[in-house]
Amino acid sequence: MKRTLGIIGKKLGMTQVFLEDGSVIPVTVVEAGPCSVIQKKTKEKDGYNALQLGFLPKIAQRVNKPLSGHFKKAGTGGFYTIKEFLIEDVDAYELGQAVNVNLFKPGDRVDVTGLSKGKGFTGVIKRHGFHGSPGSHGTHEYFRHGGSVGSATYPHHTFKGLKMPGKHGNRKVTVQNIKVVDVKEDQNLILLKGGIPGSPTGYVLIRNSTKAESLTEQ
Repeated sequence: MKRTLGIIGKKLGMTQVFLEDGSVIPVTVVEAGPCSVIQKKTKEKDGYNALQLGFLPKIAQRVNKPLSGHFKKAGTGGFYTIKEFLIEDVDAYELGQAVNVNLFKPGDRVDVTGLSKGKGFTGVIKRHGFHGSPGSHGTHEYFRHGGSVGSATYPHHTFKGLKMPGKHGNRKVTVQNIKVVDVKEDQNLILLKGGIPGSPTGYVLIRNSTKAESLTEQ
Protein backbone atom coordinates (compact mmCIF):
# COMPACT_ATOMS: atom_id res chain seq x y z
CA MET A 1 0.00 0.00 0.00
CA LYS A 2 1.49 3.31 -1.08
CA ARG A 3 1.21 6.03 1.56
CA THR A 4 0.49 9.46 0.13
CA LEU A 5 -0.21 12.85 1.66
CA GLY A 6 -3.76 13.80 2.57
CA ILE A 7 -5.42 16.98 3.79
CA ILE A 8 -7.32 18.24 6.83
CA GLY A 9 -10.80 19.62 6.26
CA LYS A 10 -13.87 20.97 7.99
CA LYS A 11 -17.28 19.52 7.16
CA LEU A 12 -19.64 22.33 6.14
CA GLY A 13 -22.81 20.38 5.36
CA MET A 14 -24.67 18.60 2.56
CA THR A 15 -26.29 19.70 -0.66
CA GLN A 16 -27.04 18.19 -4.06
CA VAL A 17 -25.43 18.42 -7.48
CA PHE A 18 -27.02 17.99 -10.90
CA LEU A 19 -24.96 15.98 -13.37
CA GLU A 20 -24.80 16.47 -17.14
CA ASP A 21 -27.34 13.69 -17.74
CA GLY A 22 -29.85 15.45 -15.48
CA SER A 23 -29.51 13.09 -12.53
CA VAL A 24 -29.06 14.53 -9.04
CA ILE A 25 -26.72 13.15 -6.36
CA PRO A 26 -26.21 14.13 -2.70
CA VAL A 27 -22.80 15.56 -1.83
CA THR A 28 -20.99 16.67 1.31
CA VAL A 29 -19.15 19.99 1.09
CA VAL A 30 -15.79 20.07 2.89
CA GLU A 31 -13.51 23.07 3.37
CA ALA A 32 -10.18 21.34 2.76
CA GLY A 33 -7.04 23.30 3.50
CA PRO A 34 -4.98 25.23 2.92
CA CYS A 35 -2.72 23.37 5.36
CA SER A 36 0.90 24.06 6.22
CA VAL A 37 3.72 21.58 6.81
CA ILE A 38 4.74 22.02 10.45
CA GLN A 39 7.10 19.08 10.99
CA LYS A 40 8.86 16.40 8.97
CA LYS A 41 9.36 13.08 10.73
CA THR A 42 11.89 10.60 9.41
CA LYS A 43 12.50 6.93 10.04
CA GLU A 44 16.06 7.58 11.19
CA LYS A 45 15.05 10.08 13.87
CA ASP A 46 11.45 9.26 14.77
CA GLY A 47 11.03 5.66 13.62
CA TYR A 48 8.64 6.43 10.77
CA ASN A 49 8.15 8.84 7.88
CA ALA A 50 5.35 11.37 8.26
CA LEU A 51 4.35 14.97 7.72
CA GLN A 52 2.60 17.00 10.38
CA LEU A 53 0.08 19.47 8.98
CA GLY A 54 -1.68 22.44 10.58
CA PHE A 55 -5.15 23.65 9.63
CA LEU A 56 -7.13 26.81 10.44
CA PRO A 57 -4.94 29.74 11.55
CA LYS A 58 -4.93 30.67 15.24
CA ILE A 59 -3.94 34.05 16.63
CA ALA A 60 -0.66 34.08 18.54
CA GLN A 61 -2.23 35.16 21.86
CA ARG A 62 -4.22 31.92 21.98
CA VAL A 63 -1.27 29.57 21.40
CA ASN A 64 0.53 28.16 24.44
CA LYS A 65 4.31 28.40 24.78
CA PRO A 66 5.25 24.81 23.79
CA LEU A 67 3.20 25.00 20.60
CA SER A 68 4.45 28.53 19.89
CA GLY A 69 8.01 27.18 19.76
CA HIS A 70 6.87 24.27 17.62
CA PHE A 71 5.24 26.59 15.08
CA LYS A 72 8.21 28.97 15.16
CA LYS A 73 10.57 26.18 14.03
CA ALA A 74 8.37 25.64 11.00
CA GLY A 75 8.21 29.38 10.28
CA THR A 76 4.42 29.42 10.40
CA GLY A 77 1.74 30.92 12.60
CA GLY A 78 -0.42 28.95 15.00
CA PHE A 79 -3.14 26.48 14.00
CA TYR A 80 -6.22 25.08 15.68
CA THR A 81 -5.80 21.55 14.35
CA ILE A 82 -2.62 19.46 13.92
CA LYS A 83 -2.63 16.03 12.28
CA GLU A 84 -0.01 13.61 10.96
CA PHE A 85 0.00 11.77 7.64
CA LEU A 86 2.24 8.78 7.07
CA ILE A 87 3.99 9.14 3.72
CA GLU A 88 6.96 7.50 2.04
CA ASP A 89 8.85 10.53 0.70
CA VAL A 90 9.11 13.40 3.19
CA ASP A 91 11.94 15.03 1.23
CA ALA A 92 9.47 16.16 -1.42
CA TYR A 93 8.05 18.72 1.03
CA GLU A 94 9.53 21.66 2.93
CA LEU A 95 8.62 23.19 6.29
CA GLY A 96 5.99 25.88 5.88
CA GLN A 97 4.93 24.58 2.47
CA ALA A 98 1.23 24.95 1.70
CA VAL A 99 -0.87 21.86 0.97
CA ASN A 100 -4.04 22.64 -0.96
CA VAL A 101 -7.13 20.85 -2.17
CA ASN A 102 -5.55 20.40 -5.61
CA LEU A 103 -4.15 17.13 -4.24
CA PHE A 104 -7.42 15.66 -5.52
CA LYS A 105 -9.39 15.91 -8.74
CA PRO A 106 -12.95 14.96 -9.76
CA GLY A 107 -13.32 11.21 -10.13
CA ASP A 108 -10.74 10.31 -7.47
CA ARG A 109 -11.58 7.89 -4.69
CA VAL A 110 -10.78 8.91 -1.11
CA ASP A 111 -11.04 7.65 2.47
CA VAL A 112 -12.54 10.07 4.99
CA THR A 113 -11.86 9.82 8.73
CA GLY A 114 -13.83 11.80 11.29
CA LEU A 115 -15.46 11.73 14.72
CA SER A 116 -19.00 10.36 14.48
CA LYS A 117 -21.94 12.23 16.01
CA GLY A 118 -22.34 11.58 19.72
CA LYS A 119 -25.78 10.29 20.70
CA GLY A 120 -25.20 9.96 24.44
CA PHE A 121 -26.25 6.91 26.47
CA THR A 122 -28.68 4.83 24.40
CA GLY A 123 -30.39 1.47 24.71
CA VAL A 124 -29.84 -1.67 22.69
CA ILE A 125 -32.55 -0.86 20.12
CA LYS A 126 -30.98 2.42 19.03
CA ARG A 127 -27.37 1.39 19.67
CA HIS A 128 -27.34 -2.12 18.17
CA GLY A 129 -30.57 -2.36 16.18
CA PHE A 130 -32.39 -4.84 18.41
CA HIS A 131 -36.03 -5.46 17.40
CA GLY A 132 -37.56 -5.34 20.87
CA SER A 133 -40.69 -7.17 21.98
CA PRO A 134 -43.94 -7.20 20.00
CA GLY A 135 -46.06 -4.09 20.35
CA SER A 136 -49.44 -5.82 20.23
CA HIS A 137 -51.29 -8.95 21.48
CA GLY A 138 -51.16 -8.07 25.13
CA THR A 139 -48.60 -6.40 27.33
CA HIS A 140 -44.96 -7.38 27.39
CA GLU A 141 -42.69 -6.83 30.35
CA TYR A 142 -39.56 -6.08 28.33
CA PHE A 143 -40.67 -4.00 25.32
CA ARG A 144 -37.22 -2.35 24.75
CA HIS A 145 -35.20 -4.61 27.05
CA GLY A 146 -31.99 -6.28 25.94
CA GLY A 147 -32.96 -9.64 27.39
CA SER A 148 -31.06 -11.97 29.68
CA VAL A 149 -27.26 -11.71 29.81
CA GLY A 150 -26.68 -14.30 32.56
CA SER A 151 -24.84 -17.56 32.07
CA ALA A 152 -26.13 -19.70 35.00
CA THR A 153 -23.72 -21.60 37.25
CA TYR A 154 -21.03 -21.97 34.61
CA PRO A 155 -19.09 -19.84 33.75
CA HIS A 156 -20.83 -17.79 36.44
CA HIS A 157 -20.20 -14.36 34.90
CA THR A 158 -21.34 -12.17 32.03
CA PHE A 159 -19.15 -12.44 28.94
CA LYS A 160 -17.26 -9.40 27.75
CA GLY A 161 -18.35 -7.77 24.49
CA LEU A 162 -22.08 -8.40 24.83
CA LYS A 163 -24.30 -5.89 23.06
CA MET A 164 -25.65 -3.78 25.89
CA PRO A 165 -26.76 -0.18 26.52
CA GLY A 166 -23.97 2.39 26.65
CA LYS A 167 -22.31 5.36 24.99
CA HIS A 168 -23.33 5.64 21.36
CA GLY A 169 -21.28 7.45 18.72
CA ASN A 170 -18.52 9.99 19.35
CA ARG A 171 -15.82 7.67 18.03
CA LYS A 172 -13.32 7.63 15.21
CA VAL A 173 -14.90 6.38 11.98
CA THR A 174 -13.42 5.92 8.50
CA VAL A 175 -15.60 5.66 5.39
CA GLN A 176 -13.71 4.22 2.43
CA ASN A 177 -13.85 4.62 -1.32
CA ILE A 178 -15.83 7.88 -1.50
CA LYS A 179 -15.98 9.51 -4.93
CA VAL A 180 -14.78 13.08 -5.41
CA VAL A 181 -17.54 14.83 -7.37
CA ASP A 182 -15.93 18.26 -7.75
CA VAL A 183 -12.98 20.32 -6.52
CA LYS A 184 -13.20 24.14 -6.25
CA GLU A 185 -9.61 25.29 -5.78
CA ASP A 186 -10.47 29.01 -5.62
CA GLN A 187 -12.75 28.36 -2.61
CA ASN A 188 -10.75 25.49 -1.03
CA LEU A 189 -13.79 23.23 -1.30
CA ILE A 190 -14.11 19.56 -2.17
CA LEU A 191 -17.46 17.91 -2.89
CA LEU A 192 -17.72 14.26 -1.84
CA LYS A 193 -20.49 11.92 -2.94
CA GLY A 194 -22.87 10.92 -0.13
CA GLY A 195 -22.40 11.41 3.59
CA ILE A 196 -19.25 11.41 5.70
CA PRO A 197 -18.72 11.01 9.48
CA GLY A 198 -19.24 13.85 11.90
CA SER A 199 -21.33 16.91 12.55
CA PRO A 200 -21.19 20.14 10.51
CA THR A 201 -18.02 22.11 11.43
CA GLY A 202 -16.36 18.83 12.50
CA TYR A 203 -12.80 18.11 11.37
CA VAL A 204 -12.08 15.30 8.91
CA LEU A 205 -9.01 13.76 7.29
CA ILE A 206 -9.12 13.06 3.56
CA ARG A 207 -6.66 10.59 1.99
CA ASN A 208 -6.41 8.69 -1.27
CA SER A 209 -8.44 5.51 -1.02
CA THR A 210 -6.44 2.39 -0.15
CA LYS A 211 -9.28 0.16 -1.33
CA ALA A 212 -9.31 1.74 -4.79
CA GLU A 213 -5.54 1.16 -5.07
CA SER A 214 -5.89 -2.52 -4.15
CA LEU A 215 -8.64 -3.01 -6.73
CA THR A 216 -6.45 -1.40 -9.39
CA GLU A 217 -3.51 -3.67 -8.51
CA GLN A 218 -5.72 -6.75 -8.88
